[in-house]
Amino acid sequence: MRGAETREVHIGKIVRNAVLFNFGPARGGEMDGDGLMEAVSRLFTLLRERRIDYLLVGGIALLKYVEGRNTEDIDLIMAVSSLEALPELHLEAKDNDFARASFNGLRVDLRLTTNPLFEEVRRHHATTQRFVEQEIPCATVEGLLLLKLYALPSLYRQGNFARVALYEGDLSTLMHGYRPALEPLFEKLQPHLSATDLESVRKIVGEIQERIERFDRQP
Repeated sequence: MRGAETREVHIGKIVRNAVLFNFGPARGGEMDGDGLMEAVSRLFTLLRERRIDYLLVGGIALLKYVEGRNTEDIDLIMAVSSLEALPELHLEAKDNDFARASFNGLRVDLRLTTNPLFEEVRRHHATTQRFVEQEIPCATVEGLLLLKLYALPSLYRQGNFARVALYEGDLSTLMHGYRPALEPLFEKLQPHLSATDLESVRKIVGEIQERIERFDRQP
């Protein structure tokens, strides 16, 4: 598997292609592909120029480590206070832990650092990755795993099979490609999940490990 240091990722092209080839219901206010690419470049330029603390997560960050699916959104971890320094980011919905915003037609999903796990990932599971646009603060493999494992119990309760399948697929690919130490991740999740949810997460990871072992045994 190609390493993150050699995987070229052009964020603007990924978002443009995902939107242009999405044959589902169109989002309101769609712009053309060139406009989306310009919005991506402008967003990350503003984040850098205004010295806003943030971390790239989600599907775009994942693509820096593994081959993956297209994504139409930019996913960031950010403090609520940082939003004041970026008034161009128009909030559409917000609760204690999450917000959805738009930036010149680009959809931006925010994980807010009021959630202690999101803050933990931002502070302790961050690196700098070179994307085509520029160098960007990006979650590590362990950070992405923590976020996906944390989300799974809630997705199961919601009965969101499509997202469960996507998240478990992402977990499988990261675990197979990087073989991370998992027990430290469970220890970091423990303060943030109920005992029942943590046990469910351990079971899911165990099943994924079994699939990886079966795959590795294939001639």
